[in-house]
Amino acid sequence: MGNIKDKSEYIDLEAIIRVCRQKWYIFVICVVCCLGLGIFYIRTHNAQYLVKANMLITTDSSDGGGGALSSLSTLFGSSANVDDELYSVSSHSVLRDVAKQLGINKIHLTKTGFLQKRFDFEGYPVDVVCNPAIADTLRSSIVFTVKVGEDGLADVKMKALNQTLADVKNAKFPVEIKSPLGDYTVVTTPDYVPGEDLKSTIFFSGYDKAAEDLAESVKIDIASRKANVIEMEMESENIDYSRAVLNAVIDQYNLRGVAQDNLRHQKTLDFLNKRLELLTSDLSDVEGDLESMKSRQGIVDIYAEVQYQFAKKGEVESELVTAETQQEILKLIRDFLSDSANATSLVPNSLVNQSQADASGQAINSYNELLLQRMRIAQTASPGNAALKTIDEQLEAMRGNLLTTLGKSIESSQVAINELRSKFGSAQSALGQIPNQERVMRDILRQREIKEHLYKFLLQEREQVAMLLANANEKGRVIDSAYALNDEVSMSTKMILAVAFIMGVLLAFFIIYLQSMLRTKFSTRDELEGLLNAPILGEICLNRSGEAVVVKEKGSSSTAELFRLVRSNLLFMLNNPTDKVVLMTSTKSGEGKSFISINLASSLAMMGKKVLLIGLDIRNPRLAEYLQMAPTPGFTDYIAGGQGSVDRIIRKNAFMPGLDIIFAGPVPPNPSELLISPRVDEFFKEIRGMYDYIIVDSAPVGMVSDTLSLVRVSDATVYVCRANYTTKNDLRFFMDLYDNKRLPKVGLVLNGTTAKKAYGYGYGAKSE
Repeated sequence: MGNIKDKSEYIDLEAIIRVCRQKWYIFVICVVCCLGLGIFYIRTHNAQYLVKANMLITTDSSDGGGGALSSLSTLFGSSANVDDELYSVSSHSVLRDVAKQLGINKIHLTKTGFLQKRFDFEGYPVDVVCNPAIADTLRSSIVFTVKVGEDGLADVKMKALNQTLADVKNAKFPVEIKSPLGDYTVVTTPDYVPGEDLKSTIFFSGYDKAAEDLAESVKIDIASRKANVIEMEMESENIDYSRAVLNAVIDQYNLRGVAQDNLRHQKTLDFLNKRLELLTSDLSDVEGDLESMKSRQGIVDIYAEVQYQFAKKGEVESELVTAETQQEILKLIRDFLSDSANATSLVPNSLVNQSQADASGQAINSYNELLLQRMRIAQTASPGNAALKTIDEQLEAMRGNLLTTLGKSIESSQVAINELRSKFGSAQSALGQIPNQERVMRDILRQREIKEHLYKFLLQEREQVAMLLANANEKGRVIDSAYALNDEVSMSTKMILAVAFIMGVLLAFFIIYLQSMLRTKFSTRDELEGLLNAPILGEICLNRSGEAVVVKEKGSSSTAELFRLVRSNLLFMLNNPTDKVVLMTSTKSGEGKSFISINLASSLAMMGKKVLLIGLDIRNPRLAEYLQMAPTPGFTDYIAGGQGSVDRIIRKNAFMPGLDIIFAGPVPPNPSELLISPRVDEFFKEIRGMYDYIIVDSAPVGMVSDTLSLVRVSDATVYVCRANYTTKNDLRFFMDLYDNKRLPKVGLVLNGTTAKKAYGYGYGAKSE
């Protein structure tokens, strides 16, 4: 199917203004309604003011504790995160305590005028009192409506969950009310003025519900990510109420913070006291272990004992070395004397000098002196000299004695060496035990030192925690107590009315736009031109007269002028002298095709032309019915009969001089085959020579194909559509025919539009 124009391609401001002028009443209704709502809002809402407060969150390290205490405090959950503190400030428990502190679970509204009420935070004339436990457990809100007359008698109505729980009439204050939700008493306050009419509404809710309401009205946020500042603000018509709430939030947060810090510090203090008790016991045990070890080991001072043992070991070691050296010297001398090769040799002086300390040293010296004497004698005496023999005998005897003496000396020195070795071993053993004793003592001393340091540290920390408990600081430092901005944040009366007016205009535009978007039909020529690219011959206003013929001789009606305009455009389209046959059709029945055909033919006849109007809607012939004439004989009689003259079916000068009519005739059994027969071509060939213009009122092209069968004998097509009747889908069907050139020289006529003021009255089409 063909496409109609996309309206989004352009904006026709003139068309929009024209539509708005036509539907001015929508603007009036919308503006009046919105202004009414604005006035209602003004009467039911009082001016709102913004109250702010700022609080700086201090960290744990700034609460006066030392660095060691701060590190110890982290064991118990210390936190300086402002994001976490933000949740704490806005927590349900804090807001619940605020509601309980200020008693704002009761909201007092006093009527001051028509649709006007005043919120009283303080100075309200009447109040509701009850058992305090009710507010802790109440789950739903209760509304008390109190009306007091000049006589001082009160009517009290109690409602909850849209149900009336109590209704007391003409009661004196105090008014007692018993209900399933508890017992309540309505009392007057010092601000009550006797003798005046009063209407007050009291909303009584539990603390939990009041906290939920506060959470919605109090805005709490971080002022800046670079600062530890929490900003609070609240809108209300009562500035004192907002100030009290914000200041109470700060107070309750600080009270909870101090209580939590004190609880944390108290836990720290309890921990320190327990640890000090344990350390006192541990220190006593360590001192006992040290005393026991000293007694068991016989040590007074382990370092003095080490020095003594080292000195003793050195002295014994020196004596042992000396004794072993003497023994070795004696052994060397013994070995020297035992060797027969050394019988006449002197004992070396070095050995003799080293052995002076021994008794054998003197004997060795005597032996050497005797050898020296022999050596002197031997130099001058012969080998057999008696003196030499005597000396040799003496030397032999002395050598034997020396060997015996040396053996005994060696044995004696061995005993001394063994004794020294025993002493050295004892000293070495004592020194060998000292590292183990030192290690054990060092462990004991280290434990004592650690526990002493820890004991002193905990004593210091206990004093600091005690100071913190005595000087608890608030975590939230008030930068700005609650303060109100000078200008109200709600809109002024003029602004509300202006906004209401603008909203009314916009609403009207929206309604009109929505109507246009939801409409499947069109109502004006401008709309039709915006949808189609096909030429439009003209428009015909709605016919309210009920007459089928509105174009008459000597008639100067606006309708006749409209048909003359359509006629002029049609003649311009029939620019060829041979163009005579005009095919009249539409998409569906009821669009006024026959009405347009009749009056267009009449308008052409008024020009003095010879015009023929043919009714070829042979399936539903109604042309004769519109003209209130007999329908037979007609076109189908002529075509189906095969014989006879055309003149016998023509109605001469039917209702206008120069205008002839041929009706459709009886409905044939085969309309489609009848219209494609060669006799139809012969018929039109004959009548073309008889008339200047031939108007063919054919069937709706969107319902049957009969009209397309007549395209071959027509020169132009007038396509009729009707305002507020033809749909956009019908136009798409027409555009498909137009784009594919299935109809010759097409021009549209819009029927049934609204009468324009320039015409003076309305008229239009009569449906088929």
